[in-house]
Amino acid sequence: MTDDVHVHFRSESWRAFRRHRGAVVGLVLLVLFGAAALVGPWLWPFEYWHGNLDQQFLPPGPVHWLGTDEFGRDQMARVLYGLRLSLLVGVVAAAINVVIGSLYGGVSGYVGGRTDDAMMRAVEILYGIPMLLIVMLLMAVLGRGLQNVFIAIGLVYWLGMARIVRGQVLALREQDYVEAARALGASAPRIILRHLLPNTLGVILVAGTLRIPEAIFVEAFLSFVGLGVGEPRASLGSLVAAGLSNLETQPWLLLGPSLAISLLMLAFNFVGDGLRDALDPHRGGTR
Repeated sequence: MTDDVHVHFRSESWRAFRRHRGAVVGLVLLVLFGAAALVGPWLWPFEYWHGNLDQQFLPPGPVHWLGTDEFGRDQMARVLYGLRLSLLVGVVAAAINVVIGSLYGGVSGYVGGRTDDAMMRAVEILYGIPMLLIVMLLMAVLGRGLQNVFIAIGLVYWLGMARIVRGQVLALREQDYVEAARALGASAPRIILRHLLPNTLGVILVAGTLRIPEAIFVEAFLSFVGLGVGEPRASLGSLVAAGLSNLETQPWLLLGPSLAISLLMLAFNFVGDGLRDALDPHRGGTR
C-alpha cells in the first residue's frame, strides 16, 4: 500500500469504528476506568491496605462511598486498587499470549508442510485440555503472586491467537511481495517479522483486545478460589469473593467490584467488536 492508501484506510476504519455505538461507549468506559485505575488510588483519601477495626462493616455513606470491610478498610479504595491490578493483569497477560501466539502461528503458517501439521496437532491436543485447569495447576505449582498470574495466564491462552495468525499467514505467504522478498534472499524469520506479521496487525489487534477481558476473567476466578494475588492486595475477583461471603449481612461489599468487573469486560468486548467491524473490509469497516 502507498502512504495515501494507508491514510485512507485508517480514516475509513476510524469512521467505521465511530459508527459502532457500542464500541464508542466501550471506549469511553475504558478511558474512565483507565483514569480511575491510574490516578484514583492516589487521589482517594484512604489506602486500600489500611484498616480500622472500630469501623468494621460500615454501610455506604458520604465518607466511605462503598462502605468498609471486615477489617474496617475502605471498600472504594480497594475497588480502585483492584481495578488497577485487574487491568494490569489483563493487558500484560494478553500481550504475552499475543506475542507467543503470533510467533507460533506465523512460523507454522509460513513453513507449512509437516512442520505445520505437527505444530497444529500440538495446539489441538492442548485445546483438548481445559485451559482454566492448566492455569490453576500452574498457579498451584508456582504459588500465589501477581508475577505468577502473569506467567500462568500468558503461557496458556495463546492457542487461539496462534490459530488465527496461522490462517492469515497461510493466505498471505503466496502474495507477490512475499515471493519478491524470497527472490531477494530474505530469510524466513525476516519475511515473517517484516512482511507477514505486520500485514496481520488488524486481526492481531482485534484478537488481542478480546484476550484482555478473558485474562481479567481468569484472574478474577483465580482470586475468587484463592489462587490469585494474596492479602493485603486486592483484585476485583478477590473482592467479589469477599463480598459473596458477606452477602446476607453486608450486600454492599459485592456491589462495587461486581459492577466494575462486569462493565470492564463488557467495555473491552464492545471495543473488540468495533475494531473487528472497522478493520474487516468484508464487514463494512472499509467500504
